[in-house]
Amino acid sequence: MKKTLAAIAVLGVSILGATGVQPAAAEGFIHELKVGVLAHDVPDLWSGFQAERSAADINLEAILSPSVAFLGGTLRPAVGGTINTRGDTSHAYVDARWQIDFDRFFFGLGLGAAVHDGETGPPAANAKWLGSRVLFHIPFEAGIHLDAHNDLSVYFEHTSNAYTMDYDEGLDRLGIRYGYRF
Repeated sequence: MKKTLAAIAVLGVSILGATGVQPAAAEGFIHELKVGVLAHDVPDLWSGFQAERSAADINLEAILSPSVAFLGGTLRPAVGGTINTRGDTSHAYVDARWQIDFDRFFFGLGLGAAVHDGETGPPAANAKWLGSRVLFHIPFEAGIHLDAHNDLSVYFEHTSNAYTMDYDEGLDRLGIRYGYRF
């Protein structure tokens, strides 16, 4: 699983590097690429406590172009991954992401599924017991459009099994992201 997540990271960085010079056409498959640095297993948020080591997580995400107008915003598919830099829990995810834009500011939230490489239950002492390999992925994001292509945002993501299993300690990450819209 860690090799798979590493491959996702390399692919994401390659996509970011390949597209940084020449914007794609508006009707391209990828609407926006995002990269960020997140604090890992942040205490006192949705999950309530910290069990894994503090570390920086690298987040890579592609928001795809197909879209549906919904509740004043836009609903799009998103594919991404968050890689822990100290070898603790990482995950890959697929979401339905809703975003609403207010001139220079935006707010987004989503719901999807994540597959992680962390612990699902005992006997791990210094890890979250996440209960199942596949979890719900719930992201929130608020940010500013710097110009027609560049965004900067605060990003939060929560993963858990929503108490569908015996163990559900959940995992929260919080940080900043840079986005490039095509």
